[in-house]
Amino acid sequence: MAAAFFNRMADPTRTQAQSAGTDPAAHVHPEVVAAMRELGFDLSAVQPQKLTPELAAGAEMLITMGCGERCPHLPGVERADWPLMDPKGKDLAAVQTVRDEIARRVEQLIREKGLR
Repeated sequence: MAAAFFNRMADPTRTQAQSAGTDPAAHVHPEVVAAMRELGFDLSAVQPQKLTPELAAGAEMLITMGCGERCPHLPGVERADWPLMDPKGKDLAAVQTVRDEIARRVEQLIREKGLR
């Protein structure tokens, strides 16, 4: 969700986000697909990927969502952790709450970094 919001809100000529996880699912969870569809995002064909040092090479910032010690250490990369509830298996109202908080945080990050 965060990468989708970021890539829609930020200036694409200056930056882009990739989404990855320490233990990615085989597909985006249906409750997440449904919540994001409400805002015009189609995540149904997105393939989750594993967060590896190779994937993160060249990153300037890493936003984690509670992976703690399992996140790869990337020297010189700015890192922030957003300890948010995992939406997997939650009802639509709970996923919408997480979605809206992610959107708020992404917008704040873009504003703070001047990435519009």
